Amino acid sequence: MEFIDTHSHLYLDNFKNDLEEVISNCKTNNVNKVLLPNIDVKSIEQIKNLVALDNNMFYAMMGLHPTSVDENYKTTLNEILQEENLKNICAIGEIGLDYYWSTEYKEQQIEAFQFQIDFAKERKLPIAIHCRNAFDDILNILEKNFDENLKGVLHCFTGNEEQAKRLIDMNFYLGLGGVLTYKNSGLDKVIEKIDLKHLILETDAPYLSPTSFRGKRNESSYTIYVAEKLAQIKEKSLAEVASQTTLNAKQLFNI
Repeated sequence: MEFIDTHSHLYLDNFKNDLEEVISNCKTNNVNKVLLPNIDVKSIEQIKNLVALDNNMFYAMMGLHPTSVDENYKTTLNEILQEENLKNICAIGEIGLDYYWSTEYKEQQIEAFQFQIDFAKERKLPIAIHCRNAFDDILNILEKNFDENLKGVLHCFTGNEEQAKRLIDMNFYLGLGGVLTYKNSGLDKVIEKIDLKHLILETDAPYLSPTSFRGKRNESSYTIYVAEKLAQIKEKSLAEVASQTTLNAKQLFNI
């Protein structure tokens, strides 16, 4: 049985004091691959260092997170998306829109999102999308850009059935993390209607810990708890969930 955490920030300082133990915990729980979405210029070297530690376990993405977008986003994007940083990456991410923290740079966020969509399509790479309080704009932009070269995942999916269907109709996967385990999220009611072939697992570590670890740091090894909840919802065995979601992740990210 093998699991893939398709979205984790294990390169952050939250893990600097016990990274070896965190990696060991992953292997104990059969989380054998971890995908690392970029945030900004600062996180590039952090990601590269973790990939260098074990390039069979860790895979890099490159992109500019929407909350890192400001009036200088074009310069920042040029620095992030230079050739040296694009060697062996598995996706363009984490990109998207976030209207929760601030809408000061809303237009710049949209422009940066569109630029990175175009960049990913040109290189035939998937995109990992961050969406917070911006579902309508995200879906409308994706639908305008939809063609055979557009592919990816809506990371930390928390939408409704109609939003899920619109994403699936564009061949997008839904990324499921700790929110799936939250009693009052309502996400279980949506996901019970979605075929496993459209789902992948993630943690977003160190954020959004599963219910059993609420208030504590999330880890990639906790992917298994998301998988267990998904198995319960879908009335499938854990092995079936592991097999299908791992296959989905490998196909999407070409790993």
